[in-house]
Amino acid sequence: MELKVISDSGQASQTVQVSDVVFGREYNEPLIHQLVVAYQANARQGTRQQKDRSEVRASTRKPWKQKGTGRARAGAVSSPLWRGGGKTFPNSPDENFTQKLNKKMFRAGVCSILSQLSREGRLVVVESLDLESPKTKLLDQKLKGMGLDSVLMIVDSVDENLYLASRNLPNVAVVEPRYADPLSLIYFKKVVATRAAIDKLQEMYA
Repeated sequence: MELKVISDSGQASQTVQVSDVVFGREYNEPLIHQLVVAYQANARQGTRQQKDRSEVRASTRKPWKQKGTGRARAGAVSSPLWRGGGKTFPNSPDENFTQKLNKKMFRAGVCSILSQLSREGRLVVVESLDLESPKTKLLDQKLKGMGLDSVLMIVDSVDENLYLASRNLPNVAVVEPRYADPLSLIYFKKVVATRAAIDKLQEMYA
């Protein structure tokens, strides 16, 4: 299949031939959902913690006597049934949220995302994304000229000028092909990739 290559003015100048394995795969929604959920789960640190009834700082005195008051039996104010008491099944700080995902599933999911982006016209190919100086204004003008606002830029190697110019722009990120994660590919409205980055993606996933 072919992808359009646009110029700095946003006009399609020519096309580039790409692999159907990477950019022509059918949309697999269950696989993409599993991929995104696993990616988000693997990013969790799991450092939050709750206290059980033995860890709550509270008096150990029995609130009232066992019988004769007409009220329900109560042995301690640290009971999970009481406000301010401990949790019945507290979260521990060493909980592991990691989800295993096979390499074939990951590659198939990323290819499915890239294919859907190309079908929806959200994947854009450019010759290069070089800047003369690390000026945010220059990059902003270049993106506006191409009609882009929320964009993930995939380049073969991150140039220092491009990296420094993109830091202060909201909804703009610059990554190399190996760091183009599924969540970012879905989140940004447009994905701009250089020709060299497209070749690298095909080398990785074809």
